[in-house]
Amino acid sequence: MQITEITSLTQPGVEIFSMLTEAQLRLEYEPRQGIFIAESPKVIRIALNAGYRPVAMLCEKRHIEGDAADIIERCGDIAVYTGERSLLASLTGYTLTRGVLCAMQRPAEPSIAEVCRDARRIVVIDGVVDTTNIGAIFRSAAALGIDAVLLTRNSCDPFNRRAVRVSMGTVFLVPWTWINDVSEVKKQGFTTAAMALTDNSVPLDTPELKTIDRLAIIMGTEGDGLPEETMSQADRVVRIPMSHNVDSLNVAAAAAVAFWELISRD
Repeated sequence: MQITEITSLTQPGVEIFSMLTEAQLRLEYEPRQGIFIAESPKVIRIALNAGYRPVAMLCEKRHIEGDAADIIERCGDIAVYTGERSLLASLTGYTLTRGVLCAMQRPAEPSIAEVCRDARRIVVIDGVVDTTNIGAIFRSAAALGIDAVLLTRNSCDPFNRRAVRVSMGTVFLVPWTWINDVSEVKKQGFTTAAMALTDNSVPLDTPELKTIDRLAIIMGTEGDGLPEETMSQADRVVRIPMSHNVDSLNVAAAAAVAFWELISRD
């Protein structure tokens, strides 16, 4: 490994952690597939355990022989940049969670067929753009037994730094990929259940829903919910019964409730 102590915000090599936007990291940075940033020792360890390849690290000096020591040893011959906490916060624009960032190579995008091959319960995320919601949905999906995640391309990137952190690394554990249109899901043999409050929706605890062999739970945007076209094409429209005239739940909270009720327990 090569440990370099930085003393300037313009130190060559650290632009990967400071100057490049999420889109630039994803689309323009070499290696060709792009990179993402994993934050905190716990999240980085999960990524390494899942087989993701590190490219470079940014680490507070006190963690070089502390919380990050085992990570640095595992990462082999990569550049490790270090400095004082205040300098690194000025460099990145935020205080590092547990003092460690790791740039990692993005994997090749898997096909829908690969992701769904052995799945029985999946979630389709349609147009959800908030990083916190994406991270929270992945965390619930991992914890509650969802087999795969599909996202429309107008949704937030699950490898966004904040989404990765909020997910606590579960974006590395649940298979996921992009779809161009929600209609592609049915081609994989799934019955679709669109989560929405409509006049023709059925309650989430309808017994028949649990008997469906392969079920895709479709979650919509934070503000407007699912498009009318998506709901009209779905096999079922499903609602979460609510009290006190509450008209909706946050999409991440609604997803967790739906996952718990609809996962296959046989």
